[in-house]
This record gives sequence, structure tokens and C-alpha cells, in this order.
Amino acid sequence: MKNAQKFVCAGLAVTIVFCVISAAFTFIGLENIRKTSNDTINQLVNILLEKYPDVSEKEVAEILNNKTEYTDNSEFLNKYGIYPEKDWVSYNNQGSYKYVILSVSVCIAFGLAFAVLFLGYLKIQKKQTMDIAKRIERINLGDYSLQIDENSEDELSLLDNQIYRTTVKFREQAENSRKDKENLQKSLSDISHQLKTPLTSIIVMVENILDDDDMPLEIRREFLNDIKHNTNTISFLVQSLLKLSKLDAEAVKFRYEQVEVKSIVDECIKNTAVMAEILGVRLETDCNDIILNCDRKWLCEAITNIIKNCIEHSHNGNIKITADQNKLYTKISIKDNGSGITKEDLPHIFERFYKGKNSSDDSVGIGLSLAKTIIEKQGGYISVSSELNKGSEFVIKFFNN
Repeated sequence: MKNAQKFVCAGLAVTIVFCVISAAFTFIGLENIRKTSNDTINQLVNILLEKYPDVSEKEVAEILNNKTEYTDNSEFLNKYGIYPEKDWVSYNNQGSYKYVILSVSVCIAFGLAFAVLFLGYLKIQKKQTMDIAKRIERINLGDYSLQIDENSEDELSLLDNQIYRTTVKFREQAENSRKDKENLQKSLSDISHQLKTPLTSIIVMVENILDDDDMPLEIRREFLNDIKHNTNTISFLVQSLLKLSKLDAEAVKFRYEQVEVKSIVDECIKNTAVMAEILGVRLETDCNDIILNCDRKWLCEAITNIIKNCIEHSHNGNIKITADQNKLYTKISIKDNGSGITKEDLPHIFERFYKGKNSSDDSVGIGLSLAKTIIEKQGGYISVSSELNKGSEFVIKFFNN
């Protein structure tokens, strides 16, 4: 409304100036008429009293005060070129009459100028309104490629700027929606690929068992073990995907509490003890007297997945888990001396379904992604450093509130 207020104020100021000028001209004109008329009447009175002494001053006063009846003698005045119906009786009043005409002309001119300015303002406002309507129509059609170069502060420009900001948000949302659809399509493709291999293997082995009644017990047992392994792989994949879906949909409510980091690490080691024993991996810990505010269950899930990844790449190796705390953050480090991660794989190690060059055949590429999501949802940060054939180190940091 700033522009409209300025226009109204300017219009009022101009109107006041016009009125003052018009009043001044009118006052001057009427003052001249008064003086001229008074002088003329004085002359007539002097001549009348001088020529006709019998006329009393009372009669003259009554005539001047319009208290007597009079006869229209316009024909007498017409003889001497005076036409009261269209002229001023006193010729000297013609100049005063011009003042009045000039005053009226000035008012009309100012009025016309104000009308022209107002119509111009309405035309500009109408044009801006139509432009805004066209932009909104383009937005409704899904066209978000709008640019606004004007920087004025009138009400329509402010509305235009707000529309532009809204358009930018819509464009970002549309772009994010497009990316989400692409990611969903890619994820579905990856999931289909991950499930296809073990399911196909299970189907083939089951068909062999059913079709061959004379199959040796040893081979049958081997097939059943393979079926069990593939079933566990599918179960792990489905459970991990369900957890990721809940985290992505913000459907998980973390229950924060003060927990000893050592108790979490001990539980994670217990969860991976069988796997570590089979691959000959030794686990060491140093996490005494460290307290962390977190969701115990979900953080244990994340750290367990990281330890599993380290065990897979550290056959007959060592893994050391340490915890440290200072005024800024609490740090948990998981370090192995295994095969390490290549430079090409390192930037993608936390991506879903990504399998590096050194990944095992059983890996589905989802454990580290799940761990990263869980840690970040709790306000933490995870990073990894690695050197090929020398090992990797995962560092988790939770900043103190």
C-alpha cells in the first residue's frame, strides 16, 4: 500500500496548492470588483446630490441598500453601449472578471492534470495486475521458470516478489519430488536385484530336492543349508529396508537416555561374536566411564552393522573399539587392520546398495547406509578413513548440547 498512500498524499498536496492559488486569484478579483464598484457608486452619488439637491440622503441610502422598487432601464444603458445582460456595468471590472475566469481555468487545468495522473496510475496498476495473473497461470501449468528484475517497493511489486519466492519453493519441491521418484525407482530396482539372486537360488534348490527323490542325504543337507543362508540374507535385507523406510518417513521416535558407551559396545560385540569367531577376528575395547545421551537400541543397531563390516574385511585380524569425550563431543572409534577401502569406493561407502571392490559376495550394501542414517537421525556424524591393505577407521561423533 505504500505506492497508493504516496499517490493519495501527492494528490492531496496538489489539490491544496490548487485551492490556495484559486482562492488567491478569486480574492484578488473580488476585491478589485468591490473597489471599482464602490468608486463608481460614490461618483454617481456625488453627481446625483450635486445635480439634484432635492433628493434626500435617506432616499439614496435606501436605493443603495436595495430597499426600494426600481424600473428596469436597460434600454437607457444600451444607448450608451452598456449591456448588463452580458457585460459588467463598470468597464474597470473587466480586469477583475479575468481574475475570476483565470481562477476557474486554473482549477479546471489542475483537475484535468490530476485526472490524467490518476488514470495513468490505474493503467500501470492494471498492467502489473495482468502480469501477476499471467505468472500465476504459468505456475498453475507447472512452469516455474520465472524471473523478477524489478526492485520497487509498491504493494504490487511486493506481491510479485512473494509470488516469485513461492515459485522458487514450488520449483525446489518439484525438483525434490523428481529426485525422490528417481531415487525410489533406483531403490526398487536395487531391491529387486538384491532379492532376485537368493530367491532364484532357493527356487532352483527346492525344485531339485522335490524332483530328485534319490538325492543323497549329504547333497540334500547342503542344499538345505544354502536355502537357510539365502533365507537369512533375504530376512536381513527386508528388515533393514523396513528400518530405513521408518527412518526416512520420520516414523521412529527415539527414546533418549543417559547410557554408558561400554554397555552399548559390549552388546554389539555379543551380537557379532559368532561371526568374529568364525573369521578369526579379535575384538578389543577401551570405553570406560563414557556416558552418552542417545537411544540405546538404535545406536546399538548402527554400531553392530559397522563392526560386522569391519569383521568381513579383517579375516584373522584385529578390531579396536574406543570411546573418548571432551567438552565439545563424544567420539566412538572403530578401527580394523583389514583389507581397507579403495579411493574410488571411499566417497560412496555409505550409499544404499553400494558394493565396493573388496565387498564379500554375501554383502547387500545396506548395513553402512542404515548405520549412517541412524546416527544422523540422532544428531550425530560419521566419517571413515582408510588405506588399502592397511585397514579402515570409522569415527562417530555426538556433539554435546
